[in-house]
Amino acid sequence: MEVQEVVPRTLTPTLTLYGQVETPKRLKAAAPAASIVSDVLVKEGDRVTEHQLLVRLDERDFLPRLRQARAEVEELRALIASEDNRYQSDQRALRHEEELLALARAEVERNKALQKRQLGAESALDRARQDAARQALTVTSRRYSIDDHQARLEQLKARLIRAEAQLQEAELAYERSSLRAPYDGIVASVAVTAGDRVMQSDILLQMYAVHDLEVRARIPAPYQEELLRAQSAGQRLIGNAERGDGQITLRLDRISGQASPSGVDGLFRIDQGASLLRTGQVLRFQLQRPAQQNAVAVPYQAVYGGNRIYKLVEGRMEGIRVEPLGSYFDGEEKLLVRGEALQAGDRIVITHLPNAISGLRAEAQP
Repeated sequence: MEVQEVVPRTLTPTLTLYGQVETPKRLKAAAPAASIVSDVLVKEGDRVTEHQLLVRLDERDFLPRLRQARAEVEELRALIASEDNRYQSDQRALRHEEELLALARAEVERNKALQKRQLGAESALDRARQDAARQALTVTSRRYSIDDHQARLEQLKARLIRAEAQLQEAELAYERSSLRAPYDGIVASVAVTAGDRVMQSDILLQMYAVHDLEVRARIPAPYQEELLRAQSAGQRLIGNAERGDGQITLRLDRISGQASPSGVDGLFRIDQGASLLRTGQVLRFQLQRPAQQNAVAVPYQAVYGGNRIYKLVEGRMEGIRVEPLGSYFDGEEKLLVRGEALQAGDRIVITHLPNAISGLRAEAQP
């Protein structure tokens, strides 16, 4: 029978996990306003680069609103300039009108003096009083116009802010009428074709960035605490998988906030090979667990009942209990075990015997 010499080492067991490729950042590009689709320049599954044109809407649905918004902004800016000119003109006119009011009042006083000396007519005094009253009313109106300047100006400025906001909305809608990729990625789905009429907020297409892909895999409950402790201690927990001729490397990024009796989901970032994957794919990978000291890698057929192996002592088999630590890949998949009765130099029986018992005479192959 075959035997294997025990050489305890610090080895890293692995855990086989199955996960689904997903992304937390899927872009859903929507129509900025009601329009007709002019061109669809990509198909589902296409790789796209940042700023690449994906979908174009009919610009005739956007340009009239844009021109109208610009015209309203220009009109309000002109009204503000006119209000400033009016204010300056009112200030200049007020000085002259106050001078005229002073002259009119002086004329009233002269006519009063003449009448007292019986040198002036009553009608002349009445006309002077009427002229002074009209001029006082003119001065009052001019002062009111000057005092009301700030309120009129603030009102025009508020209208301008609103018009500028509407202009920005129109410019943004026009800019978004030509849908471009915000980053390098993959088109997940296309919901429209040329000639379709879309309403505001209708989805045009969906895409995602390759570098945002991650794998969600269920971590069995027996390994949950071990991996949480390792992650809290700052250990990098790496997973490896193969896809065709490519190699994929993953790293445990975080643990899901919800768990179940069967375990908890781990979210793994893809450090290498993301271009080989698509959302929705199922990926089988080997997660490297925290290293184990005094571990021995043995073939699976050498283990009985999951926790018992036999070592060869003076020509007889001796059964010992071991602690299984997990899978280990060394060209082939093996099981890592550890036991107090395992010492360096011991010889483990690795030939599987259906009737293996302690005390059974055995002879190692040379």
